[in-house]
Amino acid sequence: MSIDLLPVLRPDRPAWNKGRIIGQKRPLLPKHVWSIRVRLEMAGGKRDLALFNMAIDSKLRGCDLVCLKVRDVFAANRVKERASITQRKTGKPVRFEISETTRQSLERWIADPEMTGSDYLWPSRMHFSEHLSTRQYARILRKWVLSIGLEPSAYGTHSMRRTKVAQLYKKTGNLRAVQLLLGHTKMDSTVRYLGVDLDDALTLSESVDL
Repeated sequence: MSIDLLPVLRPDRPAWNKGRIIGQKRPLLPKHVWSIRVRLEMAGGKRDLALFNMAIDSKLRGCDLVCLKVRDVFAANRVKERASITQRKTGKPVRFEISETTRQSLERWIADPEMTGSDYLWPSRMHFSEHLSTRQYARILRKWVLSIGLEPSAYGTHSMRRTKVAQLYKKTGNLRAVQLLLGHTKMDSTVRYLGVDLDDALTLSESVDL
């Protein structure tokens, strides 16, 4: 006698990514940068303001940003206008500018009593680590994004890395400059990182009248 097997019924479980935006993280727009910066200034958090400004200017990966040391950006009793570090992922050096706004916030943070005796620019408040971890940085970023009403799943630490170069590319179309600033060894990495597609190429081409 044959027995018909009925399908096993399983309780419905929501997908892990339900309600979340997955894929490449979006860069912040200028209006987002301004809004977050104003909120941080009003809150008086010296560290978070300096961290936010530095993340945008440096365009560093989170692992490199959190490992910055005071000597990387500060010399002769002043914040440098340009700095250079060796990237952990590639082992290659990358240079970046430090804007006036960022220099001012860094100077206030470095002079803060909380920084006394610290070699690292972002000392951890946890006893088991000398500096801020990438996970802690991601949590701080989430608070920034939520503070201005953005969907946190659409943004991550790479959003900070992409923010300034996205605007640079939009205004100039100069992929080589973006490649150098990001420290990419291959141009196709830069193309994928920016999400450059045929429409972008056609738009740039249409702007050139020969």
